[in-house]
Amino acid sequence: MSGILIFDIGKTNKKAFLFDESYTILWEKSVGLEEAADEDGDPCEDLPGLISWMKEVYEEVNAAYHVKAVNFSSYGATLVFLDGNGRVLTPLYNYLKAYPEELKKKFYATYGGEDSFSKTAASPVLGSLNSGMLIYRLKHERPQVFSRVKRILHLPNYLSFLFSGKKVTDLTSIGCHTNLWDFPRGQYHRWVGEEGVERFLAPLHAPDQPFLTESGAVVGIGLHDSSAALIPYLKGCNEPFALISTGTWNITLNPFNGEPLSTEELANDCLCFLKTDGTPLKASRLLAGLYHEQEATKIARAFGVSPAHLLEMRYDPGISTEPLSLENARVENPVSGPERQWQNYKTCAQAYHQLMADLVAWQKRSSDQILKNAPVKKLFVDGGFGKSRIFMKMLSDAYPGTAVWTTEVPQASALGAALVLHDHWNSRPVPENLIKRKQFSD
Repeated sequence: MSGILIFDIGKTNKKAFLFDESYTILWEKSVGLEEAADEDGDPCEDLPGLISWMKEVYEEVNAAYHVKAVNFSSYGATLVFLDGNGRVLTPLYNYLKAYPEELKKKFYATYGGEDSFSKTAASPVLGSLNSGMLIYRLKHERPQVFSRVKRILHLPNYLSFLFSGKKVTDLTSIGCHTNLWDFPRGQYHRWVGEEGVERFLAPLHAPDQPFLTESGAVVGIGLHDSSAALIPYLKGCNEPFALISTGTWNITLNPFNGEPLSTEELANDCLCFLKTDGTPLKASRLLAGLYHEQEATKIARAFGVSPAHLLEMRYDPGISTEPLSLENARVENPVSGPERQWQNYKTCAQAYHQLMADLVAWQKRSSDQILKNAPVKKLFVDGGFGKSRIFMKMLSDAYPGTAVWTTEVPQASALGAALVLHDHWNSRPVPENLIKRKQFSD
């Protein structure tokens, strides 16, 4: 049997899937790797461990199946610094690593100020999560190391390099709030040239144009996972839609809104990504999953139940909830919200309904930022919150004029990475039923 092998590398879980030509999963494996530490003692990816695991997986799959192609989806905002021999020079810095305040001030003062720069780069000021800032930091804080840098690769493209030997850059990784891209001009930001950084960035390469190895295998160049997860929806839906991809972060993606970001939208954690064709799409972010996990744990402790009990709870229309004042409320990193005293609620169900009502109020404010100028007919919700009838009922009520759908796309980011190479390994047409969707009803 044959298929395409996809490595889907998340922050927490590393997964591998072999899809056949019908996009059925023939084989899968996952692992959770312990984090390493960088030179400051901050947690970071164990890159040698990840590389070792990926090579073991490839050998295992290739021994049992005919691997026609390989591709990669991974978390973004992460860079790999290489010397002239392709060796890694630094730890794989965590995008949550604290960024030096003085260096940040120097950068934005030099390149036009935070407000102006953020509009051009289509991203709020996010510290290390603006991964290009890690290049600036390495140059100014560790010049001896930086002097040895010959190539800088985004993580998905580095994973591809391990198999293809080709150093390239894909647009979805550049467009992942890196501070490297000038969205209005559609090219690298001027600071990249002025700091002498552009020469280290690998040439741009189309994600749907893979490399062919000496063994005859097709190797894709990799994709940012959020952009990859959107591909099955773009192929499977022929009318305007938005997608709320839920997990640790709830990210609302509107592929039909390419308008420049306003100052207000940037202040409310909106940004732009780049699709595989290089066109922008608006997105808004909400750290809802982490907030839910923290508060649900408090509720479970207060009422002596397990967190699993809360996840299985059904919606009760007889339970009333208090409206959430959104004027000063933010669910961000670090997470902060209303100081609700869950132990003062009469029942566990009442407390949990209130938590979900708070989250839906935040979600609507977040999603509305990118829906207001480009309304859609359908709103898809995938991931963990899509399985909660309480969340889905409240969200459906919040959007009475929009069809709200729960969707199930098995391993959406991995599937997207396979689909982008479809013409290079698959002799069959793309199936029409890739997205299992169901309109929410009471």
